[in-house]
Amino acid sequence: MQDTLKIAAIQADLAWENPEANRSYFDQKISEIGGVDLIVLPEMFATGFSMNPKGIADTGDMVAWMKATAKAKQAALAGSLMIQEHDNYYNRFYFITPDGNSTTYDKRHTFTLAGEHKVYKRGEKPVIATYKGFKFLLQVCYDLRFPVFARNTSNYDVMLYVANWPKKRVFAWDTLLKARAIENMSYCIGVNRVGLDGGNYEYNGYSGIYDSLGATLAFAEAEEKTIYATLSKAHLEETRNQLNFLADQDAFELK
Repeated sequence: MQDTLKIAAIQADLAWENPEANRSYFDQKISEIGGVDLIVLPEMFATGFSMNPKGIADTGDMVAWMKATAKAKQAALAGSLMIQEHDNYYNRFYFITPDGNSTTYDKRHTFTLAGEHKVYKRGEKPVIATYKGFKFLLQVCYDLRFPVFARNTSNYDVMLYVANWPKKRVFAWDTLLKARAIENMSYCIGVNRVGLDGGNYEYNGYSGIYDSLGATLAFAEAEEKTIYATLSKAHLEETRNQLNFLADQDAFELK
């Protein structure tokens, strides 16, 4: 366990439905990063947010790349992939540590507006990844709109959202990331993409890292950029002890 955790988040222009090109892109971007504990990539970082997983969904190669990269960089690597298991597809978030340990979360709130629910099987429960004494709640894109699912009843330290969130609704993305940080007294990291996808949707980033009061620690506008921040366990606990808002939250069951 350590008191601080150094974060790098890569806001990328993803190649459409091209895992090989994206792997090469991230090899270069990650090679430029040094001295961090965790590197975060966007949602479906190998393909973009595609509803055409047949023939391009990962069956193990990209996961193996993530494990090899985490080991080589001695940093955890996080991001979501389209995954094929037998005849089913998933939008699956991987949090992989340098020792090869993998925590996975299948996106709960599939994006019905794009028909994601017709292609990908959804997850059922929130998932917490633990790394170097910090507890991370893993979330994917559309999950951000559903605060009950993310409420901090597990005493997590960091909310981690990866996304392909389009420009036309980026104000909601920017606002809700801060709201989730504030209402859960947690660090909140949101990693989006930039550029155009194969459906001609435009993305303008606004990736950000926020503290437990919603203050901005790092931010990227509409450009390819890697942002950095250092999280402090002691500062988080001090803030929670002083304000103790979580002790007053309502109790109920999620069904």
